[in-house]
Amino acid sequence: MHELSIVMGIIDVVTEYAKGAPVKEVTLDIGCLTTIEMFAFDMAWKQAIKGTLLEKATLDINRIAGSAVCLECGNEFAITEVYDACTGCGSHLIHIAKGKELKVRSLIIF
Repeated sequence: MHELSIVMGIIDVVTEYAKGAPVKEVTLDIGCLTTIEMFAFDMAWKQAIKGTLLEKATLDINRIAGSAVCLECGNEFAITEVYDACTGCGSHLIHIAKGKELKVRSLIIF
């Protein structure tokens, strides 16, 4: 369950930027191609924020859809798995442009 370590890292980042002030809202970007299991992430989040500056914070998660560019033909296309083939030529030689994000987009402190 690597989701707990991811959550703990997010808490560390937010705590550093909040500088001791309680956090009202946290917005995250999480790509659909990450290996994060959202149910496990949610459970880890609920437990990990107890007793922290984020305890009363609302969590907003933007799920970023996957997209790629074919390195053979230049086709830009949507993907749902990291091993999807190009929809134009069938090549597996692709560059994943979006969908692997994991970042704190914003936070609001009291």
